[in-house]
Amino acid sequence: MSHPLEMPDVRHRAAVLGSPIEHSRSPILHNAGYEALGMDDWEYTRIECTAEELPAVVGGAGEEFAGFSVTMPAKFAALDFADEVTDRARQIGSANTLLRTESGWRADNTDCDGITGALEELLGGRFGRARRAIVVGGGGTARPALWALAQAGVTDITVINRSDRSAELAPLLSPLGVAFRFAGFDSDLAAAARQADVIVSTVPSVAVEGREQDLAHAPVLDVIYEPRPTPLTVAAAANGYLTVDGHVMLAHQAYGQFEQFTGRPAPREAMRRALEASLG
Repeated sequence: MSHPLEMPDVRHRAAVLGSPIEHSRSPILHNAGYEALGMDDWEYTRIECTAEELPAVVGGAGEEFAGFSVTMPAKFAALDFADEVTDRARQIGSANTLLRTESGWRADNTDCDGITGALEELLGGRFGRARRAIVVGGGGTARPALWALAQAGVTDITVINRSDRSAELAPLLSPLGVAFRFAGFDSDLAAAARQADVIVSTVPSVAVEGREQDLAHAPVLDVIYEPRPTPLTVAAAANGYLTVDGHVMLAHQAYGQFEQFTGRPAPREAMRRALEASLG
């Protein structure tokens, strides 16, 4: 791929950093936004970047770069690199957004906006009344999901994961007044699911293989968007529950990034339409 600086007609840039990065749909979202608003001097690209490489890539970026979206495995490095950190990024413990400021780089986490937007589409008016939730997984995507659920008023969360990460998550959830417990995949998942108002799965489909029927007893947000639908959402839909997949989360997390980078309202319909067209 050519280096982004090789196109002199573009005066403003942003990019997504991660490794591997060739699969990222973020350029489709952001470039569709630029096109919709007639921002011909903006371009959004992909840059292969590991956590170790992030300081050099961002620190060496030209002045035309307004910001970076950050995906795994560099989200924790982005938080450490930043000169300034938003409260929510600090609480969540990772950053998916780096914005150039007059004093350096500010880290934020819009993944929680993605979770919130997807859950609002999934549950509608019931989202603010949800009190019990299940989060499948305990890694990087689980943290903004847990934060978003707590901010929405969920007070009881079961985290299903292969290993118990209570010590890691307590500093995030305890100050938010959330009672949480860990459960392994060998526990009675069906009983837990039947008591939940919503389930958020943050793990690859293979991680829940064979347990989809146990979990499919509540509305489901599955953050996976390729391939879709996932076996978990298929099982939940077959039981009569609403489901939403990860492309909705991806779109909602991108809107805030677009607005931070450009200072303009995101053309949400155009961005979402382009993403869905790319996914078929």
